[in-house]
Amino acid sequence: MPGMKRDQMKVIINADDFGLNSEVNAAILDLVGRGGITSVTMLANAPAIQEGVKELPKNSRCSFGVHLNLTEFAPLTPRASLGELARCLGQDGCFLNENALSSQKFSGQLCESMFIELKLQVERILSYGVQVSHFDSHNHIHTLPGLLPVLKKLQRHFGIRKVRTSRNVYPLSARASRLLLLKKRIWDFALRHYPSTTCTSAFTSFAVFYALATEVILPYESIELMVHPGNTDFQEETRLLFSRWQEAIVFPIRLIPYDEL
Repeated sequence: MPGMKRDQMKVIINADDFGLNSEVNAAILDLVGRGGITSVTMLANAPAIQEGVKELPKNSRCSFGVHLNLTEFAPLTPRASLGELARCLGQDGCFLNENALSSQKFSGQLCESMFIELKLQVERILSYGVQVSHFDSHNHIHTLPGLLPVLKKLQRHFGIRKVRTSRNVYPLSARASRLLLLKKRIWDFALRHYPSTTCTSAFTSFAVFYALATEVILPYESIELMVHPGNTDFQEETRLLFSRWQEAIVFPIRLIPYDEL
């Protein structure tokens, strides 16, 4: 209706890869202190996670989740107990990459090995005294259809009911096919059930959101924006985060942590 005020879109800005290295940790902590991001997800098996957690502010409005990881660094599972998950490791004992994982046959034994590893990762973050708000994953491995039963088992075990959905917002110049979007909607439906799970309406990168939201009104009630502060591949994105970017958005938004979703 003409003259009707548009509701504010709820926007979560989540910094991935906390614990990756000291530079990433410092950039994320700086943005947390400035209120430039509202959520952080942690790599439990990354080399700088312990030093990073020690620097977390005590009274931040930020939410903190676990960045589930089966594609980089060494697993937390003792080598003798890795089972079929050992097929995803290189000669150095570290996870290979997302291609090595996605090419696996997700047998019952492999899924059990993955659950044990991811359970250890969540337990490590909890052991630091962090209140875990949600799950997402390194290289988006939690969106692999074969890994969905593992994710749901992990949710039930820890009582975590908030999870990042699959990317469903794309640049105007690179729209996803109808078939891909249909597959994502089916996966999203499965994610939101058994157990009941809360997700944002949409998920994309901060850069894609900014490019769209400065030109058109987006139709979502809520959206999560993925950022990578301190990563040399995302310097322009990080620079934008430190700017007054909200003034260029053509519709009202409200920044929230995952706790308020």
